[in-house]
Amino acid sequence: MSTLFEEVRPSVGDQGPDDAVPVRRLELTVNGERRAADVEPRLLLAHLLRNGFRLTGTHTGCDTTNCGACTVLYDGVPVKSCTMFAVQADGHEILTVEGLATASELHPIQEGFKDEHGLQCGFCTPGMMLSAKALLEENPNPTEDEIRWALSGNLCRCTGYQNIVKAVMWAAEKLGGGAADSDEAGEEG
Repeated sequence: MSTLFEEVRPSVGDQGPDDAVPVRRLELTVNGERRAADVEPRLLLAHLLRNGFRLTGTHTGCDTTNCGACTVLYDGVPVKSCTMFAVQADGHEILTVEGLATASELHPIQEGFKDEHGLQCGFCTPGMMLSAKALLEENPNPTEDEIRWALSGNLCRCTGYQNIVKAVMWAAEKLGGGAADSDEAGEEG
């Protein structure tokens, strides 16, 4: 049985029976498609997605959950896949940035990032988009402050975040929720 990362293991002739690395079969739904893999229990979800399933939109930047570049949606909830074991996703649904668009059109969040110039180098963008998607699913009419809070687990080194926030507000409007004005949100009537 082949597994991911078997190239880092000693060759079969170098292994004794006690040196075999255990594997576990897992089944999960990734971007709407049922997938199965035989993985070592120590394999991280980010590595399964990138190296096993070739979904390279999930980036790994810090390996400590600080930057958020590896953010994916786990049953609709943003998680940092660089510190989550792949076996924890067994039986669950994962959405990566590749799952946002259809074959013929971009998701409104992707359109917003394009039209509002919400990206520069693009490294943080997939994680930002998925965090934004989770926010807009829960709150289709967020204030600017709510958008900033929802994206606070995602770091960007290129921008001042303003265009990213504008991109999420654009997407909220396109999705029919519209983004609430931050001044109105602070007023009590």
